[in-house]
Amino acid sequence: MQIERQLVSKKDLKTIGIPYCFQQIARLEKAGQFPKRIKLGQCRVAWCYKEVSEWIAERIARRDAAKSG
Repeated sequence: MQIERQLVSKKDLKTIGIPYCFQQIARLEKAGQFPKRIKLGQCRVAWCYKEVSEWIAERIARRDAAKSG
């Protein structure tokens, strides 16, 4: 499977470093501050691994820019 198409479940978000509860993730999504979920079925959602990884990398870059600036 290509990494660009790999999906991350709600449970998997914590294992890749997202410390938020599901309600906070939903608030961030609604505010446009977290990648949008992909609806897989009536009761199942996931996120694109690449988009979540990029979101994490962006926060790290902001942190590092703030330290040097």
